[in-house]
Amino acid sequence: MQRKQVPIDERIIFALDFDSPELAQEWVKRLESHIRFYKVGLQLFLAGWFNIVDWITARGHKVMVDLKFFDVPETVKLAVRQLRNRGVTFATVHGNDPILEAAGQAKGDVKILAVTVLTSFGQEDMIAMFGRPCNIEDLVYARAKRALELNCDGVVSSGMEAERLRGSLGENLLIVTPGIRPGENREIDDQKRIMTAGKAVACGADHIVVGRPISKAPDPIAVVESMRADILRALSETK
Repeated sequence: MQRKQVPIDERIIFALDFDSPELAQEWVKRLESHIRFYKVGLQLFLAGWFNIVDWITARGHKVMVDLKFFDVPETVKLAVRQLRNRGVTFATVHGNDPILEAAGQAKGDVKILAVTVLTSFGQEDMIAMFGRPCNIEDLVYARAKRALELNCDGVVSSGMEAERLRGSLGENLLIVTPGIRPGENREIDDQKRIMTAGKAVACGADHIVVGRPISKAPDPIAVVESMRADILRALSETK
C-alpha cells in the first residue's frame, strides 16, 4: 500500500505542554531545526490563547490544536469555526456522531481528528466506563470508521490500533498517534498503550505526538534525531 509522503520534520508533533507562552516559544526555537509541527493543548491555549498559535504559524510551522471539543453539536460547530483561516492544520474533537458531524461541517481549512480512546486508558478503564470488559481495538475501529463517514479527516489513536485502521480504512484516514516512548526508555507514566516511534509509523501512523520523552531528556535534540532515524528505518522497511 502506498504511504503518504510526509516530510520527516513533520512526522513528529511536539507537544507544547507548558504553562507559559514564553516557555513554549523557547522550545519551538530550540527544536524547529528538526521539528516543524507543534501541538497546543488546553494548558498552553488557556495561557496564551490564539497568540501562541499565530506565533507558531507565523514561523512557518504547523499546529495541532488539541482542545478535544466536547459539547452540544451547535457549540462544537461554532468553536471549530473559530479555528478557520488561522493556519491551524489539525483540531481534535471528542464525542458522538452529531458532535463529529457538526465539526466536520464547520471545519473549513482545518482537518478534524476524532479522539477514539485515550492512550492513558487501559482495560480497567473500559470496565469502569462501560461496566464490562470492552475490546479497545474494536471500539477504536468502530469510532474511526464512523468519523470518516461523518466528514472527519482522521483520528487520534494509539499505535496498537493503527495497523488495523490503516489496513481496513485505507490511506484517506489520517492517523495521529500519541503514547510514544523511545526504545531505550519505555517508562509508562500515565500512558498505558505505548509504542516506539518507528513501530507506530510502521503500523500506519502518519504523525506521532511526543512531549515528555523529548522535553525531559538531557539532550532533546538527540532524542528527536533518534526518533527520526527510527521512523525512516520503518518507512524504508515498509516500502
